[in-house]
Amino acid sequence: MISQINSMRQSVSLSNILWLETRNEILKTFRMPAFVIPSLIFPVMFYVFFGVLFNQSGADGNMSHYLIATYGVFGIMGPALFSFGVGVAVEKDQGWFAVKRCSPMPISAYFISRILTSMIFGLIIVLELFIIGAVFGDVVLTRSQWILTLVSLLLGTLPFCVLGLWIGLTIKGQAAPAIVNLIYLPMAFLSGLWIPLGVFPEFMQNVAWIFPAFHLSQMVLSIQGLSLGFDLIWHLLSLVTMSAIAWLLAARAFNKHA
Repeated sequence: MISQINSMRQSVSLSNILWLETRNEILKTFRMPAFVIPSLIFPVMFYVFFGVLFNQSGADGNMSHYLIATYGVFGIMGPALFSFGVGVAVEKDQGWFAVKRCSPMPISAYFISRILTSMIFGLIIVLELFIIGAVFGDVVLTRSQWILTLVSLLLGTLPFCVLGLWIGLTIKGQAAPAIVNLIYLPMAFLSGLWIPLGVFPEFMQNVAWIFPAFHLSQMVLSIQGLSLGFDLIWHLLSLVTMSAIAWLLAARAFNKHA
């Protein structure tokens, strides 16, 4: 009986720690307008320009549908990569990461709070795209397609969180913003998030397979029947494999700081 009570107390304590850490992470992030404004506005602004105002006839008349999926991927990538790739790198150099590790708080709460914060940002961005697409872009999807698109995009933050964690644990805080941008922006372009991949030369279409953003976008596009037609399992296996490799590299970098 006593062991059950202690276990319940421990679970309550862990949930409180996770809640407080996540709340503080969200508050800290929203107090950084240089991060918040571009993250929330750029994907929506690009979608309004290219998915609503221009190029309506592209992608066989489904450009607004196509871009709501690809800009959704673009939108969730940024918060995940910058929260881990830049945030962890800066806090590591400032000594806060070491303080977190030495505190009684489980280090998992530190990482989970950043994942949840990235997902909350992703949720806001995706809902913005949904509203603009439905109201102004004439995007018509079934209820299950809306839900599956949302769930796929939110879960799709995880590979980029792991990738960002490896970057953040490996590089210096001063170099982190430049390096993350060098990964983030070319990956978005070469994965067909800004321009449909079908207009690229064949060798560039083949290069896209090395990027997790490509595989996630194809999974989301398959919900609307707009993917390139490859089996969904290949994209899922590619994402899982890439995430596992990034996780192993991040764990190795984490152990170096032990």
